[in-house]
Amino acid sequence: MNANVITPEGYAELQKELDRLWFKERPKVTKIVQWAASLGDRSENADYQYNKKRLREIDRRVRFLRKRLDELRIVEYNPAQEGKAFFGAWVTLIDEEDNSLLFRIVGPDEIYGKRSYVSVNAPVARACLGKCEGDEVLVRTSESSKAWEIEHIRYDLPQL
Repeated sequence: MNANVITPEGYAELQKELDRLWFKERPKVTKIVQWAASLGDRSENADYQYNKKRLREIDRRVRFLRKRLDELRIVEYNPAQEGKAFFGAWVTLIDEEDNSLLFRIVGPDEIYGKRSYVSVNAPVARACLGKCEGDEVLVRTSESSKAWEIEHIRYDLPQL
């Protein structure tokens, strides 16, 4: 599957981050840099040096987000997906010892800071793609293999 995919919620989150950086944080930091520069000697001015560095970080992230948002393809839910594990699905797996694993299959840009989100490129997600409830999946990693059974597949937020 193409790594340039994202859920509508993930796209909105990245767009919100871009807007926050560009319209709120960058103007605020720019004003501080201008104020600190007006004080004179910039070589020993901590406000100037720190905020100039922060401005470069913001600009770097803004450039990345603008480019990335142009490359991404939003994958909407389709009712034909119901009953099978595809992109955007919440999947519950259960193993032989009744241990369960709940995760959502999303694009690689959406996994950061979200405990139960798994990239579509991850071995567990790849093993589940196209499978139905009750199917057994074998998750292979470089270190081991483990068999799981798909207990539930949902496309709405599961009740935790």
